[in-house]
Order: sequence, then structure tokens, then C-alpha cells
Amino acid sequence: METNRLKGSLYTNIENHIATITFGHPASNSFPSELLARLANEFNSLSQNTNVYIIILKSEGEKAFCAGASFDELMTIDDLQSGKQFFSGFAHVINAMRKCKQPIVGRIQGKVVGGGVGLAAACEYVLATEAAAIKLSELSIGIGPFVIAPAVERKMGKAALASLSYAAEEWKNAYWAQENGLYNRVFDTTKELDIEVISLAEKLASYNPEALIEMKKTLWQGTENWDALLAEQAAVTGKLVLSNFTKSALAKFKSK
Repeated sequence: METNRLKGSLYTNIENHIATITFGHPASNSFPSELLARLANEFNSLSQNTNVYIIILKSEGEKAFCAGASFDELMTIDDLQSGKQFFSGFAHVINAMRKCKQPIVGRIQGKVVGGGVGLAAACEYVLATEAAAIKLSELSIGIGPFVIAPAVERKMGKAALASLSYAAEEWKNAYWAQENGLYNRVFDTTKELDIEVISLAEKLASYNPEALIEMKKTLWQGTENWDALLAEQAAVTGKLVLSNFTKSALAKFKSK
């Protein structure tokens, strides 16, 4: 478990063939690059663990599920290479989730922004509370949700991706996310959510693990080019973040 609060935390518990990954960061569970790399490595490691049949992905606390990439780190980008490297963080995680053999159940207790929406979209099944509103705010600062766009489009469709992207400052509530395919079920309280997450995971863990693996392969057919695709998208965003528009927008956000 990571002990430096500024770097965030990441730990995994394995019990009864269910692995629960929990991540956290004091800035609304956002992701600095190092934490994203650790999460990608964790999915890669669990994928090789034949004692794990199901993975639950959750975050710490009762408020935001994930605020996306680290804003403080975003502010430090000053060249194309560092820009591409920064935005490749979520690309590596999404590809690790895509390639991970086991189904991933997302447990979403609160608001989800930017890259966090990509994490939810890369889960096979997602349970959320009614507090789990979503937003893709990237266009408002001069970039775009290009790295996570393939995952969001795969789960929600192009129309929902466009609606989220162009309404960059507008929250979509959890029921909208459910109607558009991101969430499978929405609950009134975190207590109800946690009961159902465990119930679902235990039920899935009782199924034939080989069948679960084959089902996941079926769901991800047609995404074999994503290693290259998401890297290309990261390069696009890495270039845009250096624009005068984005530098000015980031400075305004920082001064608030």
C-alpha cells in the first residue's frame, strides 16, 4: 500500500476468488501518473492469478469516485513528450483492463470526471449510487477526452459520447448514465450499493471461471488495435495541452 498521501494509495484484497482493488487520493481520488502506472500493473498482475475469478474496482471515501488525471501534474507539462507520456497513463490502464482475463465490476459511489468515466466504461459491469453524476470537462480547457473516447463510445455509443463531450461543463446524472449504458444499476445509498456489489461478485465467482474469461473476450472483440489507437490519442491530447488556449484556461482554473 502506498503511504505517501500526495502519491495516493492503491491496495488489493483477495478473498473467495474475488480481488478488490481500492485506489485513493486526497484530491477527490484523482490520479497522478505514478498511481495510474501502479493500477495498470495491478490489473496485469491479477490477470495472471488463476485464483482470482472476479475483480472489483472501487475508490476510497464516500464522495467522488474519481476526478480524473492529476490537475497539478497537468499544469507542469511543457513539451510534447511529457504531454504524450502524461495522457498515456489512462491509456495504459484502459488497455490493462481490456486485456485482463477476469471480468471487472465497478463500484461507483460518487461523482466521476474525465478519466474516471473511462475507468467506469472499461468495466464489464458497473453498479453506482444516485450521487454518481458524470462529466467530461476536457473541451472546456482546450483539450478533449480522446484517450478514453474509444472506451466510452464502446459502452455508451457515439451519441452519448458527443453529448458528454460538447456539454463539457454539464453534469449528467446517474440515471442518465444508466439509460445510456455506462451503469447497469443505480442505488439510493452507498449501503445498498455495497450489498449488491458483494452479492454480484460472489454470484459471478461461483460461475465457471473459464466461461467468464471467454465471455470477456467476446465483449472486447474488435478492440485489438487499442494499444496503438490510445497511444495516438494520447499524442493528440499531449499536443493540445501545449496550446495557448489550454495554457490560459489552466491558469484561470488555478487562480480560482
